[in-house]
Amino acid sequence: MSFLKSVWHLLVGIKDLLALLFLLLVFAIVWASISLTTASVRTPSGAALLIDLDGVLVDQASEPSLLASLAGDTVVPESDAAVLVKAIDAAAADPAIRMIALDLDGFMGGGQANIEAVGKALKRFRQTGKQVETWATAYSDSAYLLASYGNSIGMSPMGAVLLTGPGGSRLYFKEALDKLNVDVEVFRVGTYKSFVEPFTRTEASPEAKLADQTLTGDLWAIWRQEVDANRKGLDITSTLASWPERIAGANRNQAELAKDAGLVDTLISQSQWHQHLREQLGAGDDPDIPGDFKRIDYRDYRASKPLFAESGPAVGIVHVTGTIVDGEAPPGQAGGTTIAALIRQAVADRDVRALVVRIDSGGGSALASDEIRQAMIDARKAGLPVVASFGPVAASGGYWVGTGADTIFASPSTITGSIGVFGIIPTFQRTLARFGVTSDSVTTTPYSGQPDIVGGLNAPTRALIQGQVEDTYRQFITLVASARKLPAAEVEKIAEGRVWSGTRARDLKLVDRFGGLEDAIAEAAKQAKLGDKPRVKVMRPPEPLLQMLANTLLGGESQAHMPGEAPVDALSAAVAVSRLRATAQLAEAAAVAHGATIQASCMGCTAWSIPVGAPGTSSSAVHTGGWPPLILKLLGAHMPKR
Repeated sequence: MSFLKSVWHLLVGIKDLLALLFLLLVFAIVWASISLTTASVRTPSGAALLIDLDGVLVDQASEPSLLASLAGDTVVPESDAAVLVKAIDAAAADPAIRMIALDLDGFMGGGQANIEAVGKALKRFRQTGKQVETWATAYSDSAYLLASYGNSIGMSPMGAVLLTGPGGSRLYFKEALDKLNVDVEVFRVGTYKSFVEPFTRTEASPEAKLADQTLTGDLWAIWRQEVDANRKGLDITSTLASWPERIAGANRNQAELAKDAGLVDTLISQSQWHQHLREQLGAGDDPDIPGDFKRIDYRDYRASKPLFAESGPAVGIVHVTGTIVDGEAPPGQAGGTTIAALIRQAVADRDVRALVVRIDSGGGSALASDEIRQAMIDARKAGLPVVASFGPVAASGGYWVGTGADTIFASPSTITGSIGVFGIIPTFQRTLARFGVTSDSVTTTPYSGQPDIVGGLNAPTRALIQGQVEDTYRQFITLVASARKLPAAEVEKIAEGRVWSGTRARDLKLVDRFGGLEDAIAEAAKQAKLGDKPRVKVMRPPEPLLQMLANTLLGGESQAHMPGEAPVDALSAAVAVSRLRATAQLAEAAAVAHGATIQASCMGCTAWSIPVGAPGTSSSAVHTGGWPPLILKLLGAHMPKR
């Protein structure tokens, strides 16, 4: 019997070894094929760089989902804004590139600060004497802002320009929780710390509404200023004010009205647009595409061009993107331990002479935020200049991280501040009692078994947690006062959880200078005496083999799952974005219960970005995060399969 067992184990081992060798062979063949394809890509002389910008523009793309793509799921691609900017700048200096053809038909938007950064790169491209031609079936706010940086805006004769401005609805769960007899214990500091309001109210408090209205007004003013400056002679405010009368008084479609108003330059179908580009640039080399023009696709161009130098003194870049969580996390989320390790790796790297920490996060765990901040302080003590670059959002825990830098850069449209702290614990004693489930306990101290989510919190525990929240808030105020060289009393006046635009944040001395990632890199290089054009080195954790293969096959871009069909026009895109934001709010609600007890986070910040990699989500599917499935079903959340 023992001999037969030994033979069986040997056969199983041989089978496993053969399977492993077969997989390695497949990976090697695929890798070699991709490498040969990339090596053969060339840019035709006098070509257009075709940027078909589908999905959303993000600060750091989350990991591509190879399984979702293979399963045929509808996905939302994510494009890395910094890489896109680098590619546009490379094209500006490339004599083979004559034009950028910007196809925004599938573009769903992104953080306003990132759109402005790409727009400035398009401006630099045009300053070399080259053209930027844009086209879409229809335009939403984000797509129109980006298109306005081009030489001309083309639109389908069946299209429309749908400009709505920032703002929108927020979900409130109090009545649903009351119906389910779920008690939510809330601990907070700050008049404007509205994160917890969805659990305690049926509508926004007057203080929260005032703060949100001020912020949306600032963002809309910046958007209008950019568009009015880009489209000479166009007054967006008066155009939108007169739009209902234009529609009612004209016997023409929305596309014709948009052209008459100066919102677009030409009404042209996509095939006609391609033919127009063919007439300017010459025929392309793909006979299977009718009207193909001389071009190189953005993905091919990006893969064929060394956008980042590979050796020499460098400015290191570390991304803090998405919800800040304790421990480790993949790209698209900010794991405190992961990011702190990347900062230490930069310090140990002899080539890295300065560090830029790029932040696009509404916060999360206060403990993880401080872990990242402390790593930045240690880097400064080791002699590295550290500059913070705020992206579309750097609020609550995101701002906490920023206090670890020497200098803070932000865009006028950056959403920042939200200096406040909260704690939230749902308890289910009344829910369980409905089904005849009760609890009893024995104790040795007032805190035995606390916090008790099935029996409820007692008064001593409530006082303890509230004390911890207040202590964390005082630490937050002290950190900001020390980092910004402001009296604590002055910081308290602008704190209390209130969110500010970058414009107001600079006036309040919460940030130092206006500028995007490129400006922050230039400042870090200046402090490190690296010259005007420093090498940039993005610090990344090592990738597993399977993930590396997924990145290569999917072009290094995320393929985040989204239920439903891909949007085809401005209204469809607006509905899809609204669905993403609603899903993100449900995800955040679940993540609160599952996350750290004490958090520095800005739930409302979701309303001003496109939350594909939202908190508590994986490929945009909501995790229950410790909430009973019945609650999530009542709230309409998509439940993941286990």
